[in-house]
Amino acid sequence: MTTVTVIGRAGCHLCPTALEIVETVVAELPDEIGDRIEIVERSIEDDPALYELWWEKIPVVLIDDELHAHWRVSADRLRRKLEEI
Repeated sequence: MTTVTVIGRAGCHLCPTALEIVETVVAELPDEIGDRIEIVERSIEDDPALYELWWEKIPVVLIDDELHAHWRVSADRLRRKLEEI
């Protein structure tokens, strides 16, 4: 199972767009790939450790806890990465 984590906070104008891109890309992947991906949404407001790490870079997208993107998410780049896994 691959976990894609989208980290943001309330009031972040880029965060809903990042989540929408992640959800769309995963939904468009072939079932044999998409069925193995879990999308998790987290907020820096709920976790002091996340806040310390990412407050300047939200939205942040992690793939299996490794940084994939911050601020703006490229659907093409995310798709390529998830197809490699």
